[in-house]
Amino acid sequence: MADQTYDAIVVGSGISGGWAAKELAEKGLKVLMLERGRNIEHVKDYVNANKEAWDYPHRGRRTQQMINDYPVLKRDYPLNETNLDYWVDEKESPYTEVKRYDWFRGYHVGGRSLMWGRQSYRWSDFDFEANAKDGIAVDWPVRYKEIAPWYDYVEKFAGISGNRDGLSQLPDGQFLPPMDLNCVEKDTAARLKEYYKGVRSMIIGRTANITVAHEGRTACQFRNKCWLGCPFGAYFSTQSSTLPAAMKTGNLTLRPWSIVTKVLYDKDKKRATGVEVLDAETNKTYVYNAKIVFLNASTFNSTWILMNSATDVWPDGLGSSSGELGHNVMDHHLGVGASGKIDGYEDKYYFGRRANGFYIPRYRNLFGDKRDYLRGFGYQGSASRQGWSRDIPEVAIGGAFKDALTEPGGWSIGMGGFGEILPDHANKITLDKTKKDKWGLNVLSFDAELKENEKKMRVDMQRDAEEMLTAIGAKDVRGYEGNGVQGRGIHEMGTARIGADPKTSVVNKFNQVWDAPNVYITDGSFMASAACVNPSLTYMAFTARAVDHAVSELKKMNL
Repeated sequence: MADQTYDAIVVGSGISGGWAAKELAEKGLKVLMLERGRNIEHVKDYVNANKEAWDYPHRGRRTQQMINDYPVLKRDYPLNETNLDYWVDEKESPYTEVKRYDWFRGYHVGGRSLMWGRQSYRWSDFDFEANAKDGIAVDWPVRYKEIAPWYDYVEKFAGISGNRDGLSQLPDGQFLPPMDLNCVEKDTAARLKEYYKGVRSMIIGRTANITVAHEGRTACQFRNKCWLGCPFGAYFSTQSSTLPAAMKTGNLTLRPWSIVTKVLYDKDKKRATGVEVLDAETNKTYVYNAKIVFLNASTFNSTWILMNSATDVWPDGLGSSSGELGHNVMDHHLGVGASGKIDGYEDKYYFGRRANGFYIPRYRNLFGDKRDYLRGFGYQGSASRQGWSRDIPEVAIGGAFKDALTEPGGWSIGMGGFGEILPDHANKITLDKTKKDKWGLNVLSFDAELKENEKKMRVDMQRDAEEMLTAIGAKDVRGYEGNGVQGRGIHEMGTARIGADPKTSVVNKFNQVWDAPNVYITDGSFMASAACVNPSLTYMAFTARAVDHAVSELKKMNL
């Protein structure tokens, strides 16, 4: 294959990579999108999308062989029989843990846009101003007012269902009709509002599941099989949304099985010239040239590419001049919450399997509240009735048992916290030059952990959940506190942070790498702080904004 030249190269095909490809192609640029894994075609390759538990050899559960083969994935819910091939082969792509980090990855076209939780929330100025206010890390060089139009823009295309709740800490957006809280959740929300005098709210989750036909996609069917790939296109993914839009222009070339190993840099022009690619199937190396490079390989892989792009100018990698490349690893810490039983609704039920739940937005360290830690947390949860799989000790066998299971069981309600992790220079990734992956490439080494601020926050996360469930009348309320490790939220952020000063940040306010302004980074690696809400909508907004800037600069011949 001959070396080829494009106007722009997009590395990665997940949520932010899909958006970069769509925006660049729609603006008329010839775009090459490189994905290190296999292709997954919309609908055709969702081979398990219509299966039920009984259609799998092991009823969709994990086996001992899977546990042996996936020592990281087994640490949490992702390891199961239903979509195992969506997750990385850990033997082919290992990593080093100086401290435990649960890194759950998907290497294929669409990346984790096929498996994400779809909760989609805007940041507020409470979040954009937090670093400056608290004297933590570096200040964000943008504020909500500047990003709000781009939130509008991406929400209108992606399709976010939600309610306009008028909360200052959680700005409203351009929403499709919301899903409904069920009867227990509606009553719980009213009791919660009354008990806490409106300071705490329970709202329906704002989710990237469409509730009406939108952009050629079919509304959510309430099957709750989202992470198997949706043949209806009812949730936002690269396959259902941005990739078809980009392909429609005729300007996009997609190349799977393409591991980008480095960004190529011309030190005289002080610009990137393209990328080097290792074909994952043939092990042959290719060079692709472009005027613009967008790194969207996912947080740690984009930073790995920069580190692997070391030159005599920057021996620690492209973008390392500030000394911050690889530092400030963040996620959301979770595994903390409470559950309880709800009486009095035995004659009530709900429709289908709603692919969503309720959300309790952050209230700590806001509105006059002051804790012994910084920032805060939100909760995601739901109320539901037990189904046919429950145990009924009194009638554990025979006809009476079968009859009992034709009726739903009792109601329960639960919530789990998502807490903010502060950026900390000591939480870092580096190249492990003693360990290689299947392709002979150095792997990443993780040295990140929860600090005292997060540990203090977790006490409140459990205690508050117990208190709220008790306040709304739940019985047998039980709190829990699981493993407090980074990675479990699958919201990795940081390592190539945004900032106003090239001495303390890796990219500028438009997501350009200070050291090579025609390289843009718009996946989670650019985040300067984490907030406590799911971050993907923010990646989308910053990506669309960065492409607009890149094309404008290209026309001005500044790149």
